[in-house]
Amino acid sequence: MKIDFDGKVALVTGAASGMGLATAQAFADAGAAVVLADVGDEAVGKAARELVASGHRAIAVRCDVSNDGDVAAMIDRTVSEFGRLDAAFNNAGVMARIAPTAEATDQEWDRVIGINLRGVWNCMRHELRQMQRQGGGAIVNNASVGALTGNPGIGAYIASKHGVIGLTRTAALEYVREGIRVNAVNPGLIDTQIGKDVVDGDPDAYARMVEGIPIGRPGRPEEIAAAVLWLCSEHASFVVGQGLTVDGGATVP
Repeated sequence: MKIDFDGKVALVTGAASGMGLATAQAFADAGAAVVLADVGDEAVGKAARELVASGHRAIAVRCDVSNDGDVAAMIDRTVSEFGRLDAAFNNAGVMARIAPTAEATDQEWDRVIGINLRGVWNCMRHELRQMQRQGGGAIVNNASVGALTGNPGIGAYIASKHGVIGLTRTAALEYVREGIRVNAVNPGLIDTQIGKDVVDGDPDAYARMVEGIPIGRPGRPEEIAAAVLWLCSEHASFVVGQGLTVDGGATVP
């Protein structure tokens, strides 16, 4: 099964590292022109330059997804540079500080919800408007296996990811008749910094988490990228409003 995005335009947020960078590279390898967006402009600029040096079409955009003005400018830049937007992976996210629910602060709650949930909404509404204008597209939101269950100590993160799934399902039903498919991906433990942040950087706790995964290892960012590209492709044309769980069997009942 060949996934081909030749002539298409893809946008990835949180693209400077981890799952976002792997997905941007996968879109480029599949033929898409890629917009890499991240709040850290130096790292995302380096990633885009490397793609261009490899013969791909790519640009970097600095964007704080919690800021609607930044997001609007990101979409405007995408369209002015490449003419359209066919696929978007709303990946930017942060982990909550490890603390019981009653001990979390207002500032931490607002930071996590602002990036993980409001940020997805900010991106979606501008992406959806552009896709309406051009007659179609596909959006994938990065949720989490945390959207399927609870996890002590990271209440804001869990709440944000439950919200992403609800928003994904609702938007999917609202826009599917306009040729726009909206889905989500639910990564399990992936070998990224945010995966280590779940256990506050404790290597022993991280090793215990890995031991609990039936496949016996954490996932690779490229494995999430493969799922995202499939969801954005015509091979998934009948998949609407779903959260595709990619977790090595960790949430199998």
